[in-house]
Amino acid sequence: MSYEVDPSLDLYVKAALGKKASGVVVLDVHELTSIADVFILCSGRSNRQVTAIAEFIQRELKKSGKKPLSVEGEKEGHWVLLDYGHVIIHVFYESVRHFYDLEGLWTDAKRIKTESLEDYVEEDDFDEEEDYEVEII
Repeated sequence: MSYEVDPSLDLYVKAALGKKASGVVVLDVHELTSIADVFILCSGRSNRQVTAIAEFIQRELKKSGKKPLSVEGEKEGHWVLLDYGHVIIHVFYESVRHFYDLEGLWTDAKRIKTESLEDYVEEDDFDEEEDYEVEII
């Protein structure tokens, strides 16, 4: 069965990127579960950033007429789940994301690259092949 990617999927990704979410991954899970077609995973570097990312996503998507069916975990800021029906967004505190390893759990899911992810570069990424020189004075 062929799954056609929802063109509005990039709205969700842009919303996550809008508050500097890190590690943004989009997984096509439509053949693996009936609860959603797509999971979007992203991280924040603190509980406050996780909550801010989740709130920002909701505000941005509301502008496009998209409201979540449910939101869980927003107050704690460890793992916020935003359920938009066919799209479920997981906003993690980095250590919690590592612990639960959803990418490992859903390893059979295909990764989707949206338009916004094509230009997405992590702030902490650097080219390991490149030589960096440090001058000691």
